[in-house]
Amino acid sequence: MTDFPRLRLIYLLTGVVNAQWGACLPALDARLNLGEGRLGGMLLAMGVSAMAGMTAAGRLAVRPLLAWTAPATALALAGPAFADGYWALTVAAGVLGLLLGGLNVVLTLHAAAAEHVHQQPVMSRLHAMWTVGAVGGGLAVAAALQAGVGVGAVLAFSGLVLAAVMGVLTFRARPPVPRPAESGTTTRRSPLLVVAMGLLGAAAFLTEGAATDWAGVHARRVLDISPAVASLAYTAFLTAMTVVRLAGDHLHSRLGPSTTLRTAGLATATGLLLVISSSTIGPLGAYAGWALAGAGMALIWPVLASTAGHGTPRQLSTITTLSYSGSLVGPAAIAYIAASTTLPTALALPAALAALLALTGPHVLAAWISTTAAAGRQRNCSNNVESLASGLLLKGVEGPWDRPPPQS
Repeated sequence: MTDFPRLRLIYLLTGVVNAQWGACLPALDARLNLGEGRLGGMLLAMGVSAMAGMTAAGRLAVRPLLAWTAPATALALAGPAFADGYWALTVAAGVLGLLLGGLNVVLTLHAAAAEHVHQQPVMSRLHAMWTVGAVGGGLAVAAALQAGVGVGAVLAFSGLVLAAVMGVLTFRARPPVPRPAESGTTTRRSPLLVVAMGLLGAAAFLTEGAATDWAGVHARRVLDISPAVASLAYTAFLTAMTVVRLAGDHLHSRLGPSTTLRTAGLATATGLLLVISSSTIGPLGAYAGWALAGAGMALIWPVLASTAGHGTPRQLSTITTLSYSGSLVGPAAIAYIAASTTLPTALALPAALAALLALTGPHVLAAWISTTAAAGRQRNCSNNVESLASGLLLKGVEGPWDRPPPQS
């Protein structure tokens, strides 16, 4: 496992990598003249590859994956830089997605190991660093493109520099989990419980994706706000998310995972209801709603990931993969509902999911935590028996198995 300050930097740079790719997409689209259909197909291929990477990382987590997945992911940014057509870009995006998916699971395993070492939540602060990196990376891309630097040069330069820095930070990074022979008693959980945790994560990612994809669109189309001002809706969401994540670990420690999840879900649902009602209460209601939703969403995934981190690597990769599927399904679902009805009606879907998270999430977390505690007691009991037996053997104390049979 890497030390915590270094892990924070790796999270920060991973956010930069994500932002570099996302911020360069419009320029890549314009350069290759992809169009909505082919762009959607390329992003779908990237998403499927990311899910495959998450599954593979869970199976290989006992190996020192961070030492090569982090620099390889950064270097993969250079692939799209040299793509000269749709299929080349799709392959490059698939490789980037595969590595990003694996890196996300590996980082979560390292974060869970850091929580075990420090005996306190750190997941929220790490995700705050990711958000700060994403904001900084997006601004850097915007500045470079505005200065006339080509999108290929931006991606190639960023990929090489970030890969070098990531390589230094992750050099000789140890696995975050013990090898099977060292792991002791394993925690047995119902597959339904693992799926339930994954569905909570999927609801969280779908709700977060609603802000990413539709905050600005809602302000422009529904509230008739100019594009420049409409973009501030997502800025309000992201700013609130970053600020709350910086304090999220303290709240998590103070309130506990179940209460934190319930409070965050209710805050998110309330914020989205303000957004839905903003055509009546005014644009300020929308901005306040997105900010409140961002404050709630800041805590949901870190709490889920922190709790899931006490499971096995395969359980964590399953939960992460299911959770990520929410970000794939969400945009299409909201778009379909909006096309059939209205965008405010479509936003009722993430609002309902946030409320469902608040109602059912604490019960799922309690069940997960209870199995973790039971496994801990089992390990302690096993260790005590082994220690007692070793002590008896070392001291030469006879046990009942050593005594001769009674004489008749």
